[in-house]
Amino acid sequence: MLEATSLSKSYPSPAGDLVVLRDVSLSLSPGDSACVMGPSGSGKSTLLYILGGLEPPTSGTVRFDTTDPYALDAGGLAAFRNREIGFVLQDHCLLPQCTVLENVLIPTLVGETDRDAPGRARTLLEQVGLADRLDHLPSALSGGEKQRAAIARALVRQPRLLLCDEPTGNLDAETAQVVADLILRLHAQQHTMLLVVTHSEALGQRFERRWSMNRGTLTT
Repeated sequence: MLEATSLSKSYPSPAGDLVVLRDVSLSLSPGDSACVMGPSGSGKSTLLYILGGLEPPTSGTVRFDTTDPYALDAGGLAAFRNREIGFVLQDHCLLPQCTVLENVLIPTLVGETDRDAPGRARTLLEQVGLADRLDHLPSALSGGEKQRAAIARALVRQPRLLLCDEPTGNLDAETAQVVADLILRLHAQQHTMLLVVTHSEALGQRFERRWSMNRGTLTT
């Protein structure tokens, strides 16, 4: 279970503290899917980065079952994040010099040897419709294909939590629907906890649980 309690985040500025999040609380259980909707600059991405172990909160707590990731040292936090959390960003962030299969396997290159990873990566790429693109470089893929590869990469370690930051933001409407379908289908298959942040009404309507973010405040 993921539980965030009273999260706040602020940054110092010459005019005083810039408050980005204000007393945000939420929880997700395995199999849950939800989205946070709101305009750019409302704090959605900051919330995602805190939940994903990328940005510590100014106050409040994040817990995965009994683990507080921010109580871990830097190495422990990096290992926890790599093992337990998958990220899908608006930009696919594929390495241009690596093939599609190599890109998907990148998260498995650190930590303990995962002998099943190549087979799992190939299965995921088949599930996202890229079985015939394994040896292609990202430059040979369309925008939608790159994002599908990024989804496979996010799931290759079988994370408990899948975080998506505007995953369809750079895609046309038809491709965005395909990518949204994939995210939701693979989430259901792997029984992850899924949280998507978006300003897209079309994507937001796909979720039964929806929160709104405005000026750092989360409401139902």
